[in-house]
Amino acid sequence: MAQFVQEGDSIDYTPGADVAAGAVVVQNDLVGVAVRPIPANTLGSLVVEGVLDFPKSTAGGSAIAAGITVYWNAGAQQATATSAGNPLLGQVTRAAADADATVRVRMYQ
Repeated sequence: MAQFVQEGDSIDYTPGADVAAGAVVVQNDLVGVAVRPIPANTLGSLVVEGVLDFPKSTAGGSAIAAGITVYWNAGAQQATATSAGNPLLGQVTRAAADADATVRVRMYQ
């Protein structure tokens, strides 16, 4: 039998190293964002649902249309429309042009 623990828009997280506010944390297929700094070995939380702005490439051909599913490229530290090897972030809620440095995403897991 399951037991209710919390709403689910954020999750508990205890990092092994300091995590800065705004840092994207990937735990296998689960992606979260630290809203506040979390010191090493201290219980904090990560947002896993909501609408957030994520960095994206500004190279030619990097535009992302509203409604497109995007993923987190941990190596580049950017949102991308490329799923291969990248965990799911969510869907774009506002189109981002090539020159835009961020893309607005409704996160879901």
